[in-house]
Formats: sequence, structure tokens, C-alpha cells
Amino acid sequence: MSRVDSKGKQQAQAIKDAGGVMTHRQILFVIFGLMAGMFLSSLDQTIVSTSMRTIADDLDGLSQQVWVTTAYLILATISTPIYGKLSDIFGRRPLFIIAISIFLIGSVAAGFATSMYELAAFRAVQGLGAGGLMALPLAIMGDILAPRERAKYQGYFLAVFGVSSVIGPLIGGLFAGASEILFIDGWRWVFLINLPIGAAALAIVIRFLHIPHERRDVRIDWWGASTIIIGLVPLLLVAEQGREWGWGSLGSIACYVIGVLGLAAFVLSEKLMGDDALIPLGLFKSSTFAMATVLGVLVGFGMFGAMMTLPLYLQVVNGATPTESGFLMLPMILGLMISSIVSGQFIARTGRYQMFPTIGLGFMATGFFVFTFATADKPVWFIMIGMLLTGLGLGQLMQTLTLASQNAVGPRDMGVATSASTFFRQIGGTVGTAVIFSVIFTRWPLNIAAAFDTASVKDGLAVAMADPKVLADPDNAQILGILKDPSAAAGSVSGDTSFLNTSDPRLSAAFLEGFANSAITVFWIALAVVLVAFVLSFFLKAPPLRAKSALQENADASAAEAELAAEAAAPIASPTPSPSTSARTASSSAVAAEEPSGK
Repeated sequence: MSRVDSKGKQQAQAIKDAGGVMTHRQILFVIFGLMAGMFLSSLDQTIVSTSMRTIADDLDGLSQQVWVTTAYLILATISTPIYGKLSDIFGRRPLFIIAISIFLIGSVAAGFATSMYELAAFRAVQGLGAGGLMALPLAIMGDILAPRERAKYQGYFLAVFGVSSVIGPLIGGLFAGASEILFIDGWRWVFLINLPIGAAALAIVIRFLHIPHERRDVRIDWWGASTIIIGLVPLLLVAEQGREWGWGSLGSIACYVIGVLGLAAFVLSEKLMGDDALIPLGLFKSSTFAMATVLGVLVGFGMFGAMMTLPLYLQVVNGATPTESGFLMLPMILGLMISSIVSGQFIARTGRYQMFPTIGLGFMATGFFVFTFATADKPVWFIMIGMLLTGLGLGQLMQTLTLASQNAVGPRDMGVATSASTFFRQIGGTVGTAVIFSVIFTRWPLNIAAAFDTASVKDGLAVAMADPKVLADPDNAQILGILKDPSAAAGSVSGDTSFLNTSDPRLSAAFLEGFANSAITVFWIALAVVLVAFVLSFFLKAPPLRAKSALQENADASAAEAELAAEAAAPIASPTPSPSTSARTASSSAVAAEEPSGK
């Protein structure tokens, strides 16, 4: 280990001596480490999303999966800005290693969960590590690559995201569909598979991720970290549990009050901490950063709404297995990769990026509009059209909003700006997931009851109940028992729902139609949010992309300071600053000059 650390220090020093300029080979080595961590995070999300129904059925708690999903997102969301700020102070590499290690500990624990609530707690530990896996690679990219140059290397990350998005659902489906693998329940390998991948990621990061960092003596914003937890957790909790507690219940009101007071205390603490704040309020003086942040929240709401609802829709309504639902999600992944590559190449060649948020949100809105027509009798290809359009939109948004945020701040705040951008997008996703699942499981029982009153369902039930073969089929035994009391049938969807896909379609029609109608309500909500973002995207200012990386700008600033110090120590020297000094000083203040430059 000491030999690796020594070699790493030599590599970092070589980059520093070169004025922050990295060779193509050095950049590739760093990117290998980043790709390993990003692969671990992105693969985990895609595996779990397509396996969740099987996991919930086995642990008898489909309606409780909101806890599993949002526990992960809450901790990932809260930890994201903390990782970003600490990495600005202590360096990206140690924080990245810590994030991977925490994520692996959570993975082992989740693999041996015995209830949905245990699984939610262990997913929260995973989320604590995932916050670093999400934010730090983007911050490191901002350190080593100039904004326009970043698109040249984007293909590597798209390959990682694309491969994980394609094989994740397939692997997750295979694990979820297997009763046992090596004497362990198949679905538990959804989490345990992270161990060999994480070990490889740690080895690559320790070996290759070496970039120069100068530790700064700053205050650590413990008050900000504490108050943001106090502010967010109660509000996200009531978003999940409000339908059970009652939105006006004493518990809900207590969450509202504590959450609002916590957020007010967070804003006050950030104001008092100034530049040392967890999320410096000064960042929002940039209209570009502020608007990109608002758009990130709204896009996160719509993005997580699609990614979480669609696999469940395909499995419940269309009867797809977890593996099949992974295949069926490919149009969204294909659209995302195509639009990301095209927009990235355009940005690299022209330096223009303002149009992509607007175009992307237009595609996304069109995709959600298609989803609003997704009735239970619609063919799967109809849903896949909406997926392709949504993917084409997301591919233009994910990189562009982060790029805009990074370009709007100076190199000193690269980590905190990147993590803040990711943080607010996660806020939108966490709130969106909580709202979406709350709406689905609130509306589903009501829509089931309404479906039983429709003529088509009544006629189908009458014919099926008169058929002796239907009554004798063991696959129909569970649903026939439920249908003995149709008024109580709506309450049967809170646990194991696998019987819906094995029963006679005429017997399960009311349940499937009820879920489809509930999902349509969710798609309308997401469409409204995306349309608001579409209108706001016209107000996003796009200053020209900087031509230097954060490392180069920091090196220029350090050289300028050293030269000024040398001149001050030698009063005999000419007081006229050298051309190189003027150039470097201008470079270090470039960000301030770019903001007023207009669109």
C-alpha cells in the first residue's frame, strides 16, 4: 500500500509541476477509477429497480417498498453536499474511497435483510455511500477537464452507464427469478453482487485516482449538516406516510413544523458560514447556477417518476417478469445514450449548450403525454414509444445541467457546486418518488373498487365464474378467495401481488385496470412538473464555456500569487506587472467576467 501511495504522490506532483495540465494517458487512468465507482452505483440502481417487486412479494410488503426506495434516496440526497464540501477541503480521493466502502457495508447487510423495514434501513446505509458515488466523479471530471473538453471523454462514461443500464435489469431479473443461488435466495444476490464489483472498484481507485490537491484551512459546517438533516427527513417522511397517518394528523403536522424550522435554521447557518458553508448561498447569485438548480429539481422529479413507475407498471399490468421488464426498458436507455452522445459532440465542437435543456424537456414532456394514454389494454410497444421519447429528453438534460452549474462557479467551489447540483436533483427525485408511490397506493384501491362497477369487468367476471375449469385451476385459488368479498378486494394489493399475473385475465382485470388508472394519474402529475420546467428552460442563461480545467486555473492562480509575492519582496523590481502575471490574474477572475456575458 505504501508503494502505491508513494507512486500516487509522484503522479500528483507531476501533474502539479505541469501547471495542472494532464496528458491523455493520465486523464484515462483517472477516468478508469471514476468509471469503476460509477459502474457500482448505476448497476445497483438498475438491478434493484427491476427486482423490487419480487423482493417485496417475498418479504410480503409491496406497499412498503416506498420505504426501501426513499430510505436510500434520503441518505444519498443528504450526504451528497457533505461529500462535495469535504472533498473540496480534504481531497476527492479519500472521500471517494470512503464512499465505496460504506456502500459495500450496506450491500452486505441488505443481502441478509429479513423484512422490508430491515431492508430499508440497510438501503439507507447504501445511500450514505451512494451520495459520494454520485457527486464525486462529476466533481473530479470538472477538476481535470475544461467544460468543452469534457465531451471528448463523455463516451467512456456513457459506455459505463449504458452497459450497467442494459445488463443491470437482466442480471436483476435473473437473480429475482432464481429460487436459490449457492444456497442463498436468488434476490439477495441483487445486493451481494456489489461485493466483487466494489472490491475491483476500490483497487482501481486506490491504484489510479491520483490528482493534486492542496488542503485548505476552513471551518467545517457541522451546523449546516445537522440542520439540513433536521429539515429534510421529517418532510420526506410525511411525504411517504401522509396517506396512512392522514395529511392533517398530529404526526404529519409535527413533521411539517420540524421540517420548516430545520430548513430555516439551515439557511441561517449557511448565511453565517459564508464561503465555508455546506452549500454557500453565494452560488445562487449566479443566475445560471440558480436556474440550473431549479430545473434539476423538476427534472429529478420527472426522471425518478419514470424510472420507478415503469418497471412496476410493466410487471403488474403487462405481466412481465423482472428480466422481461429489463429488456422492455431498453428504448429509454437507447434514447438516453443517443441524445447524450449527439448533444455532447455538438457541445464539444461549438461550445453551445443552451438549447439542449429546452429540447430535452420537450421530448420528456411528449413522452409523459404518451404515458397518460397507457390503459390496461394498450400493447407494450405503445409504452415503449413513450420510453424512447423520455430517454431522448433525459440524455440532453443530465449532462447539460451539471455542465452549466460547473461552468458558473470558480475552481475553488467545483466540488460544492457539483454536489449541490446533484443534491437538488436528488431532492426532486426523492420527493417525486415519495409522491408518486403515495399517489399510486392511495389511488389503486379506489380505482379497483371503481373498476368492479364497469360493465366489461362485470361481464368478464360473470363468464369466468361460470366456467368450471376456471374455478378448478389452482392458479386462480388465491384470487377466487379474494373475490368472495369484492368490497375487501381493494385491500389485497398491499402485500404479495404475484397472483395477479398467474390468474385468469378476466378475474384480475379490475386489479390491473385499477393499477393502470393509478399510474396514469402519476404520469399526469409528472407531465405537469416537466411542462413547468420546459417553460423555465427558456430563461436559462448560458455563458461561454471555459477553456481551462479547474486544475489549470488553480495552477495559474497559484503561479500568479507566487509571482506577485516575489515582486513584493523585491522592491527594486519594476512595479509594472509582467504580461504573464496579467494573463494569469485575468484567468483566475474569468468566472466573474463570464456571468454578465449573456446568453
